[in-house]
Amino acid sequence: MNAPSLRQRARAPSATELAGIPWLELLSDSDRHEAAAALQVGNAAPGDRVCRIGAPSTFWFGVIDGLLKMSNVSRDGHQITYTGLPPGAWFGEGTLLKREVYRYNIEALRPSTVAGLPIEVFWRLLERSIPFNRFVMMQLNERLGQFIAAREIDRNNQPDARVARSLASLFHPVLYPGVGQLLRITQQELAWLVGLSRQRVNQALVALQAAGLIGIEYGGVRVIDLAGLRGYQVV
Repeated sequence: MNAPSLRQRARAPSATELAGIPWLELLSDSDRHEAAAALQVGNAAPGDRVCRIGAPSTFWFGVIDGLLKMSNVSRDGHQITYTGLPPGAWFGEGTLLKREVYRYNIEALRPSTVAGLPIEVFWRLLERSIPFNRFVMMQLNERLGQFIAAREIDRNNQPDARVARSLASLFHPVLYPGVGQLLRITQQELAWLVGLSRQRVNQALVALQAAGLIGIEYGGVRVIDLAGLRGYQVV
């Protein structure tokens, strides 16, 4: 017998989970009440797919806790990782706006709590809430800049710089407000996101710590100099 899907395991969010959703507090009382009543939350196990290539877009998703990755598969069968999605991330608005199927997979790298807002409520908020529109526009603008930076990272053949800039993208204060200064991530998870071996990522982290840009802590990485991470180059 197959295990229940993530959607089948969905539940109503707790008060604590609702408090961690950044755009809810921007809404009017009536819009906030409607959105909170419509939101669903699921607990994803490692490997669970939140979005699947070719599936219809029916929810706007956000990460309450945990870590997801956005990826695709190239024509020759190689996996392409676009970005990681840490706590505070909301994603998929572009696909919903175009009413398209998903062109990427979103997969949990660790046990994660994911929220979903149904597409019909997403569209109703767009039609009547100026603060919600501003939030979505900001998301789209910041994500465009993030993906331009990701293209630059892909072309960078310096492993330490790849790790530095990939880490910097995960500390984005607008797209990922739930991260703060400490990102809970293992070296293996970072290796999956960057496309390097765990051993090579470890060497890069040691170098970045020696440069005073990060602090390596048990189960995570603390950012010390975000601007330095973004512009890091090996001399």
